[in-house]
Amino acid sequence: MTYVVIDTNDKQSEAFLEYVKTLPFAKVQKGGNLTTLKAMESAKKRKVTRHKSADELIKFLAK
Repeated sequence: MTYVVIDTNDKQSEAFLEYVKTLPFAKVQKGGNLTTLKAMESAKKRKVTRHKSADELIKFLAK
């Protein structure tokens, strides 16, 4: 699966998006799912954890 981000701030990009919606193999989804949006908001607010290594991260997630 491939994701494409289209900035629809002008008429040309909005027209392109409308065209893509008509394609039988394309699915248009605005924004991310709820989990993704919450994670993005937390990251913007710097409410994240940092880990020095992948092993440390795995141990943290296993708790």
